[in-house]
Amino acid sequence: MAALNLTAVPVDGGVPDLAAVAVAAAALGDTAPCGPGRFLAVINGGGVSRTVTVATPGTVDGLAIEDLAVTVAAGDTALIPLPRVPFAGTNGRAAVTYDAVTSVTVAVLELGGQ
Repeated sequence: MAALNLTAVPVDGGVPDLAAVAVAAAALGDTAPCGPGRFLAVINGGGVSRTVTVATPGTVDGLAIEDLAVTVAAGDTALIPLPRVPFAGTNGRAAVTYDAVTSVTVAVLELGGQ
């Protein structure tokens, strides 16, 4: 899995240039830093919908928490919140996989980051 970098987006007028910070989604998946105000931007530049899955490594009362699956329509962009609970693994990062990566780019944004 490829480790995605964090891009800070200031709250006082900051506008992220997603095209400049987004990278190709990795075929074997990516990891993303979790925390308050952090989001995974998924840009689907292809002609068909794509499914992005964020693993939930924790349990509640011994029961596994269902992974989050988000469908991103063709030509759309999704912003997926990445709070520590339930997505952070022991390394503090979320594990993200894709049903296919053709024409899919991703970026991790932190709203209000420095």
